[in-house]
Amino acid sequence: MRQGFPIATPGLRVGLLGGSFDPAHEGHIHISEYALSRFGLDRVWWLVSPGNPLKPHGPAPLDQRISFADELVQDPRIVVTGLETTLGTRMTVDTLRRLTALYPGVRFVWLMGSDNLAQFSQWDEWRAIADLVPIGVIARPGSRLSAKFSVAARVLARYRLPESRASALASTPPPAWVMIDVPLNYLSSSAIRAARRAKTARRRRKNAGATPE
Repeated sequence: MRQGFPIATPGLRVGLLGGSFDPAHEGHIHISEYALSRFGLDRVWWLVSPGNPLKPHGPAPLDQRISFADELVQDPRIVVTGLETTLGTRMTVDTLRRLTALYPGVRFVWLMGSDNLAQFSQWDEWRAIADLVPIGVIARPGSRLSAKFSVAARVLARYRLPESRASALASTPPPAWVMIDVPLNYLSSSAIRAARRAKTARRRRKNAGATPE
């Protein structure tokens, strides 16, 4: 869904996966499907953001990123949205405040990779985020240890659920969080962009060395 608001009735368990999705790829599908299964979710909404304030360079145009994600997603439980643009919010905490007000009774879970947990304490009002919705953390390559010993993990340690209770996360009052291990998927948007840039550079070098007829 590109515009407007997805339909969600009270009691529905909805995971929220935010990011630039620049571009969306199978790794996003991978973690979404495991989140649906392990956290007992009914839906995962992708929140394709206008831009990430922690990243130095802006992403591709929003419509382009949403269109590509729409084409990639085949599972009807995964819903592509531009909700942050529709809501006019840029910070996660503001998005969550609006969504929890607009969808009373919906059990939202914020989804993030362990790499994001490692720097979660840098987010705007991160403690308020933890107070608004439960947080489901998916372990990602190379960031398990840094996430485990991060500022946020230490501060929120007493609210952590054991992995065996991951399916109860959506019905647990916040603050609550759990980190799950899933089969590793090494795809990343930054790696895809780097590969594209390298391919473009090779093409340009080849064209520059071509002999005109």
